[in-house]
Amino acid sequence: MSKTVLVTMPEQEGSKSVVEKWLKQPGDFVGIHEPIVEISTDKVTIEISSPATGELHKIFKQENADVMPGEELAEILLFGEPTVRTTTDRLSKEYTENIKTATEQKTVEHKLLLSPAVRKLVRKHNLDVSKIDGSGKKGRITHKDVMFYVARNKIQDKQIKSHVEPHESSYPTTTRINSLKSASTTSRFVPHSPMRKQIANHMVNSMLKVAPHVTAIFEVNMSNVIAHRSKNKEAYAKQGVKLTFTSYFATAAAIAVQEVPEVNSRWHDDKLEIFHNCNIGVATAMDKGLIVPVLKDVQNLNLMGVANELHRLIEKARSGKLANEDVQGGTFTITNHGVSGSLIATPIINQPQSAILGIGKMQKRVVVKEINGQDCIQIQPMIYVTLTIDHRAMDGFQANKFLTAFVDVLENWS
Repeated sequence: MSKTVLVTMPEQEGSKSVVEKWLKQPGDFVGIHEPIVEISTDKVTIEISSPATGELHKIFKQENADVMPGEELAEILLFGEPTVRTTTDRLSKEYTENIKTATEQKTVEHKLLLSPAVRKLVRKHNLDVSKIDGSGKKGRITHKDVMFYVARNKIQDKQIKSHVEPHESSYPTTTRINSLKSASTTSRFVPHSPMRKQIANHMVNSMLKVAPHVTAIFEVNMSNVIAHRSKNKEAYAKQGVKLTFTSYFATAAAIAVQEVPEVNSRWHDDKLEIFHNCNIGVATAMDKGLIVPVLKDVQNLNLMGVANELHRLIEKARSGKLANEDVQGGTFTITNHGVSGSLIATPIINQPQSAILGIGKMQKRVVVKEINGQDCIQIQPMIYVTLTIDHRAMDGFQANKFLTAFVDVLENWS
């Protein structure tokens, strides 16, 4: 009797997940630990690998289907006695049929030579690898080869369009047609990715269905932090650590949490759960959406420790290598929206947390300071910081107390 093994959705924190893309189809050979399906959450896209070597026998969850932890995704038909000979013979026959032509054989050979990064790029552009010439060792297709092929095709498409429609290159066809009818607007539709839909549902749920949001706004003079960073960033760099302003914000937030523990909490209907560990999520903008890698136990780290861990997580996020554990366990979130030019924002709380800290753009502004009893006008590097809280878990005075402590740490950094 044939032996099978089930592929199930692993346990993970957060909202439900969505099957984004099957990398293998029923009947395909799969090796142990080989990725077979991509799962998208509101935090990260993960690959689920085959737990055994065999044949992908059945798929239980189709693309775009919701999936919960523990649910069955697929079934693998194992290669082993007494079915190994029958299965192997059948696959051998199918393999022989699949390589009848030189083009098909070349496709198989090229696929075997693809690195994971190149394979992902090929899937993204839906390319036939048999048409791509490899410049790597033994004909290996490189990232550069794929990008050259894509760019060449785009140029050819433009040339063809220019030849067929010589008078339409300066404006879209839809615009020309609409201009003949009336002054109507044009548009295009961009399908939502599974991650984008998950983020949208998560935000709507947090803002409109779960937590009453209240936001407090303070200002911070960044002079001392800038001076400290300028003095120490080279020494940090020699140790392979990038000293960013976000490292200071995370360190100061962990200190301020000691003053107002309720900020680092989770609301339950019958109690407030206050965490001893300060696990700070740092919102990071990516092409697919917002990802929030989590700095663990920040209360036990100094500035060097925070900067080192933050640098490691951001690099993993930007290279698409974040694991489940890198985005789970957050108790508080920082979003540095100022890096994209925003002065003030009121972020939405990342459920099931109770608060989120927003950091605005640093800007030189005129401020009034009292020196020796006299008001003096100065130009100082300032930022607006906001704390949005779940009003069920705490009140405005606690938000203000947290921000007072946070500002005090930054303005008196030594």
